[in-house]
Amino acid sequence: MQADSLKVENLDEKIAALLGTSVEQILVNDLAVNPASGTPYLAVSRGRGPDAKPVLLKVNGDGSLALVSLDKVKFSIAALPNAPADKVVGQGRRRKNARLESITDIAYTNGDVIVAGLSNEEFASSLRRIPFPFKEVGKGTSVEIFHGAHGKLETRSPVRTFTTITIENEPHLLAAYTCTPLVQFPLKSLKPGAKIRGTTLAELGNRNRPLDMIVYQQGKQTFILIANNVRGIMKVTTKDITEVKGISKRVEGGKTEGLSYQTIKSWKGVEQLNGYNSESAIVVQRGDPGGLSLTTMPLP
Repeated sequence: MQADSLKVENLDEKIAALLGTSVEQILVNDLAVNPASGTPYLAVSRGRGPDAKPVLLKVNGDGSLALVSLDKVKFSIAALPNAPADKVVGQGRRRKNARLESITDIAYTNGDVIVAGLSNEEFASSLRRIPFPFKEVGKGTSVEIFHGAHGKLETRSPVRTFTTITIENEPHLLAAYTCTPLVQFPLKSLKPGAKIRGTTLAELGNRNRPLDMIVYQQGKQTFILIANNVRGIMKVTTKDITEVKGISKRVEGGKTEGLSYQTIKSWKGVEQLNGYNSESAIVVQRGDPGGLSLTTMPLP
């Protein structure tokens, strides 16, 4: 049974103790809530280098953590056919390996696994819609967007985080990119080998990286909640989403444009975000001086 609320202090220390390592050697990669049971799960890396081991943890109703054993569990594998080459390019701060961004976000919706990331195609930014259980994985959909802060079309910047939303009875994907355009794609347009251009619904400010996002209802209104590394938590209204024609001109000076939002100043240090129930979200939050906690918070 789902607890009414959860609070796990010193989350990173407890994970490290459970895995027999130090806080410096664990990384919380994602947070998800089982929609059937309401149980939260954490995807964690033990280690931070190329030999890091993936671990799945369950958060019990009393706030304790438990390892989820995957031994003898039925599974299905999908291999991405056109992932970027495993090659480091650039120098200093520009040094990067595109292979590490083959998958930047992943979600299950209506029988499909949606995978965002990079491919080795000319339009490197890719969205893949893979039917589950996996049988065959085709080429992804190459995506292009107009980036308001940069004032140009882009095809090589990957989606950082996404969620799904129903607009006029049709399922859509909302994708957030670094620096920070919010872009809409009809889910039906995600076809293998296709090249599509999304509709840029909002420019939410430069020098910022989106971390996680959810869609939720309050009364008859639908809102998007976006966690960012610099600009905090944004509550974006979808009231006029069907009226937005899309940003197609440069948005200068770090200004914002498109869908309106408010910054939830009381939510600080949120790194992972997921819906918990109809009234609450659950977050992984970094406090001061830097430790992690897991807590439920009333939806703003």
